[in-house]
Parts: sequence; C-alpha cells; structure tokens
Amino acid sequence: MTANYQALTSAPLKMGSSCMRPSQTLPERVKLGSPAIDVMTDLSKISVVSVRAKTSMDKANSKMIKCGVRMLLVLDDNEHLAGLVTASDVLGEKPMHFLQSMGGTYADITVRDIMTTQHELEVLKIEDVQNAKVGDIVASLKKANRQHTLVASEAADGRQTVCGLFSITQIARQLGAQVQSFELARTFAEIEAVIARS
Repeated sequence: MTANYQALTSAPLKMGSSCMRPSQTLPERVKLGSPAIDVMTDLSKISVVSVRAKTSMDKANSKMIKCGVRMLLVLDDNEHLAGLVTASDVLGEKPMHFLQSMGGTYADITVRDIMTTQHELEVLKIEDVQNAKVGDIVASLKKANRQHTLVASEAADGRQTVCGLFSITQIARQLGAQVQSFELARTFAEIEAVIARS
C-alpha cells in the first residue's frame, strides 16, 4: 500500500522554537464609512481569551493584563458561553456591591459574582455586520452604553456561535483617537473629537 509513497525527511527541532499562533491584522486606520469587518476581532482568526465562572476575580484580572485584553468570555464546563467579564467589572463598583450584599473579602469574589451573564447579553448578527459600516457599530455600542459587543452566526437549527467581537477602545484607536481612559463616555467623546476634526 505504501509502495507509491515516500517518507519525508525529518530534522531535529531547534532550541527556542515556538508555535504558530492565529493572528489577524486589522487596518491601522479606518473611517466611520469603512466596512465594520475592518474593526471586528474575528474569532476564526484570533484565539478567544476565556475564563471559567469559578475563577477568582484577581486571577481573571491578571489574565486580562497578561493577554492585553479588557474582556474575557466566560465559558461553562461544556465550553458554552456563560457570560463575559470586563476590566470595568473587576475595577469598577461591582465587587464593592457584591461585598456589601454578600459579605466576605475581595479574595472571595469569583468571576461568576461580577460577570454579565449569558441571559443579559445581546449579539449582533454576522449578516448585519457584513453589510454595516464602522459608524453603525459605534452607534450600536453608544446606544447600548457598552464597551464591547459580540457578533454571532446562527445555524439552521437556531444555534448561535459567537464568531467575533467589537471593542469601542479598539475602534477608537483605529479611528485615530488618542484613548486616554477606559471610561466609556470619555471614549465616545474622543471618537466624536476625531470626527469633528475630519
């Protein structure tokens, strides 16, 4: 059976070798009229950064810092989306509200205690995103008063798969805004200042 095939020549793996990682290159600069896809993190090209609901809040925050992201998707034991947690959730008022109502210490707080649950999340449809402009995404985020939004595809049986996400901070940078703060209202103000200068 293998008579028609030849074994390939192998070589020793060199010291310091690394593994290929998925990557996506987004345009450095966009305009409000640019395609929305130009500012979407495509999860078929970028590995999703996730965490479990039972992870401590401090470990989740450390993971965000290490990975250079401000949002983690929260997965359950079946790898289904249980929610999301943002740096604003960790560094904002949610931990204090939790401690006031439940007691304990900061070390006791888990992602589950401060995350936005799956039931609270809304998604944009990938079909709509493919026909949208950057300005449409900015308007959507502003209307929802959110820093991030997820994008989902839907199978014929109705099951959704999160296939992308938008971050207002990422969009602001691509629009040329100097993002000084992760405060949502300020980020929108910085975007509007860039638009006014255009």
